[in-house]
Amino acid sequence: MTEPRDMKIKRLHMRSIRRGIKEMDLIFSDYATKHLPDLSDADLDLYDQLLSESDLVIYSWITGQKSAPEHYAQMMETVVAGAHGLTRPN
Repeated sequence: MTEPRDMKIKRLHMRSIRRGIKEMDLIFSDYATKHLPDLSDADLDLYDQLLSESDLVIYSWITGQKSAPEHYAQMMETVVAGAHGLTRPN
């Protein structure tokens, strides 16, 4: 059975705001609010995969300590752009 799009967006939004690390909660809740409704179904699937990654790994991509894998690169560019100033003053 396929998950209805509206339910998938709600589920992903909930996973975005309850990450476990406060900085990641802030970053992903902002991204989810601004972008989830406009993502394609394929990008929603990719975001679902991204949320399965470790917070510490994702945070290393956000801070530039490591490069995100190619399949996440475009999405992570948007996440990183939106993260500026969320976890500390600009």
